[in-house]
Amino acid sequence: MCVDPAPSPPGRVTRRGVLAGAAALAGTAAALSAASSAAARGRAPGRTAASAGDLVVEGGTLLDPATGEVIADAVVVIRDGRVHAAGARARVEVPDDVPRLDAHGRWVLPGLVDAHIHLNTAAEAREAVRKGATSARSGSTNFYQDLAVRELARQAPDLAPRVRAAGVFVTPDLGDTLLADPDLTALARLKDGVRSAEALRRVVGVNLARGADVIKTRVNERAGLPEQDPLAQVYSYEQLSEVVRAARRGGKGVLCHSYSERGCDDAVRAGVRSLEHGVFVSERTLHDMRRRGTCFTPTLTAIAGLADSPNPVLAERGRTYLPILKEAVRAAHLLGVPLAAGTDSSGGEIEPIGREVEFMHAAGLSALDAIRTATTGAARLLGLQEAAGRLARGFSGDLILVDGDPLADVSVLRTPLRVVRAGRAL
Repeated sequence: MCVDPAPSPPGRVTRRGVLAGAAALAGTAAALSAASSAAARGRAPGRTAASAGDLVVEGGTLLDPATGEVIADAVVVIRDGRVHAAGARARVEVPDDVPRLDAHGRWVLPGLVDAHIHLNTAAEAREAVRKGATSARSGSTNFYQDLAVRELARQAPDLAPRVRAAGVFVTPDLGDTLLADPDLTALARLKDGVRSAEALRRVVGVNLARGADVIKTRVNERAGLPEQDPLAQVYSYEQLSEVVRAARRGGKGVLCHSYSERGCDDAVRAGVRSLEHGVFVSERTLHDMRRRGTCFTPTLTAIAGLADSPNPVLAERGRTYLPILKEAVRAAHLLGVPLAAGTDSSGGEIEPIGREVEFMHAAGLSALDAIRTATTGAARLLGLQEAAGRLARGFSGDLILVDGDPLADVSVLRTPLRVVRAGRAL
């Protein structure tokens, strides 16, 4: 949580391999669920994804997180998986030849964005969508599963969220991740692990060759392992800067796992795009984050989960860290630091992104601002501000229906009644 100098790993072969694996994953998952999904959507199993995605959602109360506008008796028209029109019924022309979803008595919001999640299986990807996360940023996987999930989402959008994939973790000890790509195996000879500039560039380079959208690294050890000290620093400012430079050469940003005050400061000064966890981030570093536009993804859900651990070390860690992190979130928000919601779900336990919105609200954000961390704010971090986070013309036809006013009770986001992904009602 020093390699021998060598040319950059070839992108063509490895990228072809991951796409081939992705296609197999997508085909298997789609085949397993074709009958039930087709029945639920009322069409034959053989119909292609490209011909689906038309839907009218009518009668609900529509919330636009960007403006805070609330529209009663609203209509959302989705064509080919994208929003064609959205607004008050009197102002929207409703086609007659499109399936309808009755939203009377419900609130309608854009699909939520989980900005830090680990999706290792098709089942986890499916579960994330069903719990409201129609877009997501991977926090890394061990064997490039997130790249395959990204492809699965393209081929069968109702089976996976739209994903920004991080590939494999840039961390000192890769463990079995050395087997994720042949170009990583040379790192097995290193006595001190992935620490030299050459080794750091190698891992970033393999990720870029495989088609990663972002790069994930760390500055501290893990909080979720009792034998590790989350305040112990594993990479220096100089090493983090090397990772950031290598990522930027490939046109990518970096998200950084961080806990300690010094670690957070080093990561931000090195130029990471977003700070993950960040329990002991200082006010000085928060000011620097605001100046640089560095995003804060606190993963309050994951920290709160530690408090429920049967392990006494982890439980004490969770009880101690959560109030400190909430205060950091409140301070960041007051300073104007951009915030994004992320659950840090992994290992088959997918938390609803709505729970992170609850924690954001409990940390001092208004209900609307808390919702923005899982819609417009997170979409901006992922570079999806023109596709996700709103229900406006041209945006993806992703939405959730909830049983109540989320501006009065954000907890309704934890259990969406219905999820629509690219115009497909789940």
